[in-house]
Amino acid sequence: MSALLLTLLIVLLAWFWANNLRARETALQLSEQVCRNVGVQFLDQTVSISKLGIGRDADGQLSLYRVYSFEFTRDGTERWKGQVAMQGTRVKAIQLNHPDGPIVIGPDQLDQ
Repeated sequence: MSALLLTLLIVLLAWFWANNLRARETALQLSEQVCRNVGVQFLDQTVSISKLGIGRDADGQLSLYRVYSFEFTRDGTERWKGQVAMQGTRVKAIQLNHPDGPIVIGPDQLDQ
């Protein structure tokens, strides 16, 4: 019985790891795209996870809720923060804390 449990745990961890990689790649691509569309420079070419939890998607199914953070600059002198909120592997919103006021982009405004 313990071998079966160990195998199940390994499969679950592999799924979690692969799912996180897919979500991170989506967040990275969309962060770069949004920064380019808004006319700011995406910094460090990376996103980092800042929140992880469980929530319900639009269909009521349980899925992972993640928030990825990134930084951008308008003129190269100051860094500003942005976030990508995801439910499962789908983007819920992207927010840029722009110095002229926050910019929030919903999933319907993205070219996924």
